[in-house]
Amino acid sequence: MFTPDFYLPEHDLYIELTTMKQSLVTPKNRKLRLLRELYPEINVRLLYRKDYQQLLIQAGYGALEVQHLRKEDVGQIIISPVELETRVRALGRKISRDYKGQSLVLVGVLKGITFFLADLARQIKVPFVIDYIDLHRFAGAQPQDRVRIARDIDYPIEGRHVLLVEDIINTGLTIDYVLSELRRRRPASLEVVTLLDRPLRRLVQAPVHYVGFQIPNDYVVGYGLDYRELYRNLPFICTLRASVFELPQPIPTNPQPSSA
Repeated sequence: MFTPDFYLPEHDLYIELTTMKQSLVTPKNRKLRLLRELYPEINVRLLYRKDYQQLLIQAGYGALEVQHLRKEDVGQIIISPVELETRVRALGRKISRDYKGQSLVLVGVLKGITFFLADLARQIKVPFVIDYIDLHRFAGAQPQDRVRIARDIDYPIEGRHVLLVEDIINTGLTIDYVLSELRRRRPASLEVVTLLDRPLRRLVQAPVHYVGFQIPNDYVVGYGLDYRELYRNLPFICTLRASVFELPQPIPTNPQPSSA
């Protein structure tokens, strides 16, 4: 008897959880051989411990296989590679349906969107072109002075449907500025897709039409997001431990002699 515990519609795959004691491996293999004989159209495979561990690694929950990454730097993995792949695929399908029969201009905000934009573009089935905009952020006293365009888009967007691609939206100040600049070019439509959204930090209401994941206020890295330009190549999105952010204490140049 096989009674699957889960069905994954994205993969048309049934999963049964079972005890894998060594004493039960032989009977389990015998059962699988009988299943294949009776139902040759069924694709079934017995996974051993090493296979299970490999799946954990692929999903981002196993050993960390990223060069120059210390395992103790990573706090909590909040979005695994499998979750990222599934959600980006769903976003691509929805965007393709919404813009069916039309063409798009994808404008990526550098440079945290590198991986997200590449994966999303592969899932969009309508014609599109890709362009980029880069921003300089300043600690100005006034909100309007905090963001400036460092690299503008090259492609003319007047009369075109534009989809602005962001990695993460926090206060909304940056996205509000970019949207106001792009609206001056008179596109036919202008929408926003963001991989991550932190609505609790919003200071300016920004119209975000497509959202990958809503996350708490923790600082996150991976899948294009960085801390001091590091960790972009992580295949998952995670928090960093507090020790990563701690700065070394300065050594006093003229230490005072201690009194006895």
